[in-house]
Amino acid sequence: MYWQTSRYQIDLTRPKVMGIVNVTPDSFSDGGQHGSTLAAIRHCEQLIRDGADILDIGGESTRPGAPPVSLDEELDRVIPVLREAVRLGVPVSLDSYKPQVMQAALDLGADIINDIWALRWHEGDVGAPSLHATEVVAAHPRCGVCLMHMHRDPQTMQVAPMQGDVLPQVRDFLEQVAEDLQALGVEKSRIMLDPGIGFGKTVAQNFALLARQAELLQTGYPLLAGWSRKSSLAGMVPRTAPPGTALPASARLAPSLAAALLAAERGASVLRVHDVKETVQAMRVLEAIR
Repeated sequence: MYWQTSRYQIDLTRPKVMGIVNVTPDSFSDGGQHGSTLAAIRHCEQLIRDGADILDIGGESTRPGAPPVSLDEELDRVIPVLREAVRLGVPVSLDSYKPQVMQAALDLGADIINDIWALRWHEGDVGAPSLHATEVVAAHPRCGVCLMHMHRDPQTMQVAPMQGDVLPQVRDFLEQVAEDLQALGVEKSRIMLDPGIGFGKTVAQNFALLARQAELLQTGYPLLAGWSRKSSLAGMVPRTAPPGTALPASARLAPSLAAALLAAERGASVLRVHDVKETVQAMRVLEAIR
């Protein structure tokens, strides 16, 4: 299986590591560390040295409760970074839901649109976009796209998370949006699915998505797993720790690696991570026994 993108046909025979580049002041894990253009570009270069197969660049935090960012501010954050990143020799993904930002990124040569809203953003929402996100992707001849499941929106998703059996709800939604996109002429080889770990789900539901990941793969699409430093991993503390003890985002490396390996073992094609070097090293263990 491969993932068709703007400039690259990505071989998914082995799981690929997607390095996160947050050009934001307020992301839940590393907000502000790479907020300037120069710092973000240097981080891109370091992630490639660490073994990243793909770079994922975003200019708006989607942590629970995060406020939306204006169109102009997001463009100011990500466009200068994308302009340099597309010259680094690896596929470049844009993490955005705004159609104008998608169009600007694709015009610069970006390879992938990674959208938490699964291309559902439309005119009349924040920023009053003149394009529908599906139009931007459907009009492009080759770009890859990752469609994610999110319950509600970043401001309210953890206030009132999903109820009931999460698997069929996530699977049915992702299958439908993928089929709708194909009906617009987007080839199946361009589409990746993401169950949206932490986006409107309870801790138990997130782990159910990992335990039963094979059910999502029955859709026939490759899967992206985004477990890196998520809050569901905050409880992975020693059994002797006092009740209520939680790991801060910066201390979730070990459980993040465990979740990434389990996701890869269960068939995930792309691992979206903050800690590229450590994830690549951990993946070598899985590769050694395959």
